[in-house]
Amino acid sequence: MIVCHCQTISDHDIRAAVDWMRAADPDTIITPGKIYHALGKRADCGGCMPLFLDTMRQSANFGVGAADQPGQQIPNLRSVKGMSYEGRPKSYRVSQRSSAL
Repeated sequence: MIVCHCQTISDHDIRAAVDWMRAADPDTIITPGKIYHALGKRADCGGCMPLFLDTMRQSANFGVGAADQPGQQIPNLRSVKGMSYEGRPKSYRVSQRSSAL
């Protein structure tokens, strides 16, 4: 099935690129940009991106390390002791901050 009409990328091409990247480096984080680069193409209009992402995520070799093992989950960083959570603070919006004036 053709996923990207602008660049003529099929679902088979995406799965093959994911498999190739995973075989080359088992710990790599696979992104759409890396897949386009591996195929020697560039994103054009972006209309295919939702289907592109779904196809990429459904690939058998998409997950990294222990995260793709059945029954194992990635730990929530907020619940693991000794690990810091690097997310934004709750009051990151200007409208939520108290004025210091």
